[in-house]
Parts: sequence; C-alpha cells; structure tokens
Amino acid sequence: MERTVFRVLGAVGAERDGAAVALKGPRHRAVLARLIVARRRVVPVDRLVADLWEEPPPNAVGALRTFVGDLRRALEPERPPRAPARLLVTEGPGYVLRAVPGSVDARRFEDAVADAAALGPERALERLDAALALWRGPAYADFAGQEWCRGERARLTELLLHAVERRAETLLALGRAAEAVPDLDAHTAAHPWREHARRLLALALYRTGRQADALAVLRRARASLADGLGVDPGPELRRLEAEILAQDPRLDGPAEPSVAAARLWARATEAYDRTVAAGARARLESTVGLLRNLAVTGGGGLAESREHRLAAVTAAEETGDAELTARVIGAFDVPALWTRADDPEAASRIVAAAERTLTALPPDASYEATRCRLLAAVAVEMRGTRSPRGPAAAREAEESARRLDDPALLAFALNGVFMQSCTRAGLAPVRDATGAELVALAARHGLVTYEVLGHLIRVQARAALADFAAADAHAAAADRLSGRHELPLVTVFTTGYAALRAAATATPTQAERAYRSLYAALDGCGMPGLTAGLIPLTRLSLALRPGRRPPAARVDLAEDWGPYRPWVQPLALLGAGRTEEAHAALRSLPEPPADLMYEALCCLTAAAALELDDQALRTTLAARLTPAADELAGAASGFLTFGPTSAWTTALRP
Repeated sequence: MERTVFRVLGAVGAERDGAAVALKGPRHRAVLARLIVARRRVVPVDRLVADLWEEPPPNAVGALRTFVGDLRRALEPERPPRAPARLLVTEGPGYVLRAVPGSVDARRFEDAVADAAALGPERALERLDAALALWRGPAYADFAGQEWCRGERARLTELLLHAVERRAETLLALGRAAEAVPDLDAHTAAHPWREHARRLLALALYRTGRQADALAVLRRARASLADGLGVDPGPELRRLEAEILAQDPRLDGPAEPSVAAARLWARATEAYDRTVAAGARARLESTVGLLRNLAVTGGGGLAESREHRLAAVTAAEETGDAELTARVIGAFDVPALWTRADDPEAASRIVAAAERTLTALPPDASYEATRCRLLAAVAVEMRGTRSPRGPAAAREAEESARRLDDPALLAFALNGVFMQSCTRAGLAPVRDATGAELVALAARHGLVTYEVLGHLIRVQARAALADFAAADAHAAAADRLSGRHELPLVTVFTTGYAALRAAATATPTQAERAYRSLYAALDGCGMPGLTAGLIPLTRLSLALRPGRRPPAARVDLAEDWGPYRPWVQPLALLGAGRTEEAHAALRSLPEPPADLMYEALCCLTAAAALELDDQALRTTLAARLTPAADELAGAASGFLTFGPTSAWTTALRP
C-alpha cells in the first residue's frame, strides 16, 4: 500500500512508498514543517507569509502558492490534473496538511510514549524502545531558530527526556539495572539539572552493587546544583542518599531474571531426548502438548504452532493408527475466540483428517470421548464456513460431552458451539449464554484458558447488546486472569473492546486514540485471520452511519482490506463516480460469512444499497438485520460498530 509519511524528529522530510520525496528548497520544507506543527489545523496565508519571511517580498503570496503547488505535486505525483488534493488542502483562508493518523513520526512517538504508560513493564519497554528509535536528531532540526516551531520543539524535547527516564524506570522495574546505567550516564551528563534522572542513575548503580559510585552521583548532583543554581537537592535526592548510606532494604529492586527455569528446561528436554526413542509415537503426543502451550503465547509462537500442528497430524495419520491420530488432533484444544481461521487451508486439511479418523475408529462406546473430541475439533476448525457439518458436529460434541459428564471435554465442545453461532444476525444472546456457562464451568474446574474464553465471549456479546457495564467487568476479569497466567493474546481483544467502547460512547478524538492502541496491540500478534483488513475497516466504522453519505475518502482500495474487500468495493466505486460498476459489484455480493463480522458486512452492503436505492436488496438486508434490531451493528465482533442496528433497518425500509 502506497503511503506518505512525514519526519520531523531530525531534519524535516517526507517519504512516499518507502522512497524519499524530493522537497526542493528550504522554503518548501519550511511550508511543510509549518503545516505539520499546526497538527491538522488551517494556517492562514498571511500567517504563513509572516513565518516564512522576516520581511516579505511584494510577491510573497504568489511565491507561497508556488511552494504549495510544488509540494502537492511531490506528495501526490499520481493525482490527476484538476483533481482535488487529498494531503495539502486549501481550506478557508489558508492551507492544512491532512496527514493520516500515524503518518507523522512525532505523533507516533507521542502515541507510543502514552501507550507505554498503560502497559506492563515488558510491553512498555518495547513501546518505549520503538518510540526512541524514531529520533534521528533534534526535532525540526532545519528550523531551530524559527519562532513558529520553538514551542513545538521544546514540547517534543521534554517528552523525549521523559521517555528516556521512563525507559530507565522500566528497566529497573524489570530487574535490569545494569542495562539502565549507560544511557542514564549519558543522559545526566547532557542534562545535569534533571534531578529525577540523577536519582535513577544512583539507584541503578546501587542495585548493581556500586554503592560508592551511586553516592558519588548524588554528591556531584549536590555540587552542580549549588554551583550552577545556588539551590540544594530536592527531597527525592536527599532521601535516596540517606537510604543508600543506611543500605535500606526497600532500595532492593527485583532480582535479575532467574536462569533456573531455563536450566530445568534444558535438563528435562535433554533427558527426554536421551530416553524416548526418536521414532516413538509418544513424541507426537508430547509435541502437540508443546504446540498447545506455544499457541497461547501469540506472535511467532502462534504461527509456529499452526505450522507444526498440521505436520504432527499428517505424521500421525501416516502411522495408520486411528486412535493415535485422534489423540493428536484432539489434544490441540486451544480456546479459540475469533470466528475466522488464521489458515483456512490448514484448517480444512485438519477437518478432513478428523473426518477420516472418525470413520476409522471402532464404533463401540469406549471411544465416545475420543469421538467427542474429534467432533469438537471439527466444529472449531470449520468456523466461518456455511457448511451444515460445522453446526452438526458442534451439537453432537456438546451432547456427547454432557453425557460423559467431562468438564474439560464440555468446555472444548462449547468452544465449537460458540464458533458455529454466527450463522445469522441477532445471536449475541445465544453466545452470551455459552460464555456464561463456560465461565462457570471453567472456574469450578480450574480450566483457566476456558474461563478467559468465556469472559471474552461475554465481552463481545454484552457489547453487541450495548451493556457496557457488564462488558467492562468481563474485560477486567479476562485481563486479571491473563496477567496471572501469562496469556498475552488476551490484551488484543480487551484493547479492541476498549476501542469499540470509545467509538460508541466517547469523542472521535478519544476513539481514534483508542484505535491507535489497538493497532499497536495487533502488530505481531500472529493472528492473520483477525488482523487481515481489520485496521482500515475500523477506520471506516468511525465514519459510516445510516443516513450519512458513505465517506468515499475512507474507502481506498489500495489499502489492505483483506477478506472485506468485496464488501467495501461498491463504496469505493461509488466514491469514484462509477455507479454502474458499483451496482454490479453490489449485486454480486454473497451473504456474509458465518462469523462475528456478519452484521458489520451487512451494514457495508446496506450503505451501498441505500446510496444506489436498490429496493430489492434493501428489503433483503432489512430482513437479515432485523433479528439484531436491539443490538449495536457490528459490535458482536468486539472491535467496531456501525451504530444502532435499528437505525439501519429503519433506513433500509421503504
């Protein structure tokens, strides 16, 4: 996807599709920088002229227009002649740069620092490192002497110093004091009046066993403040000096990360390799157990788990042992929340293997639990399809698990029931009941991952029903459990819910900020079935409402819309004035997949049908959405909403 990004944390510049944009002379860069400083607000022409020239020449306004024209051609070289600019826009008495969220490095830096404040130490450190990596020199380095950017440069510099100190605090919280010392040493040398930085350096030195060096830092701080400013150190520094001299145990931070677990793992795996034969079938089952644990770590672990799971199933089938194959397939009972598969082809192959294994198993009752587990796997892996086999397998698995009175098996079967409960609109109450049973069952029997699943299902369902108080409680419960049991993927869904809630109840600015947090959480989460197309769809959701003209500017087919592209294509064609093509694209749309985005995709279709006044399709869509009339359209996804469903059904009816 082609994208223009702007850099001000260093020399001012722009890049388009990864290549530097030629901005001609310093006046061009000054115009661009001045508009970036304005943060999407209009800068009047007379203000720009006053800022660009100490003594404006007679033709200053004409020269400014030339600079703006040159910038427009550089930033949007493929814009057709006479087509309106989308980035550097004339508005009212002046110009405004409509930079998309996240395209200015200074904004990304600010957002990352703000995000870090709400995260745990490990993730906060990642965000702070990413934020600090954006700096290539002083902010607006080309314009250090200009009055119009003085305040912005000072603000960004102060935020940079805060981020450096916040990073040091995070390293100390993680027990990594030694790593904090070099950067703090350089930081305090460059900024000797920052007492908090001096305190952090002394504390880091003390925690690494360098008590004398820590005291020397504090004494140098006392001398510098006295000589340079004629003041004594503040209470923080005085208190720390006394605590170091007393070797106060409260100064002891967390210990450096223990290597005991790593050693234990190495010894255990070495013993396993030594004692279990390389070709033993037990290795397949052990591998699946490891892959199951790997899957809940998210990111690369989840991707590796998917890849190796299919290999394990294939290897088990090759043995010709149906019972072993059933155990290998059924052992991967990782709770699944998103109703679109990350790898549909692999899921289809696992379903096929499970069906072959069901046929090969002996029919006697002693294999009922094994068959139940295979049926649950089929129901989960057939998520998002419209095959009747998925719901049938879910029903069979649930009935069997209840007969067997096996809590773990029932939890797995209920996961399959949930995955097959998106066949039409208005099923949020059904999913809510499934989530409630999962929470109660899992809490009673210590099935932590399924307890989390139940809470997250209820977050989605209660959000769909606009019951945000209940959804908040379930999101908080899921976060508490994930923190206690190291389940990092949960944050993706609770952050998504927070963005959805902001979109439904808060200001547009707050909603955009919440979505930026979500986009950071999605990065590297390892769930392509979730992330594909989600970001542009959430942006569109903030603007698209019934009765409001579809925002053509939000539907750029150059973006990665993933599986949602067919449903946004009619809106994009309408925005381009290609009405006949839009109608043809609209009429070719199938019913949305049976997943959590069902109502959302119906709303996208409805927006185009309303714009084209397609009466037949309007009637069809009203009938599809009516069962969810009391819900927030799309909120069942837990990530976005297109507003009250009732507003859509009212607009759709003649």
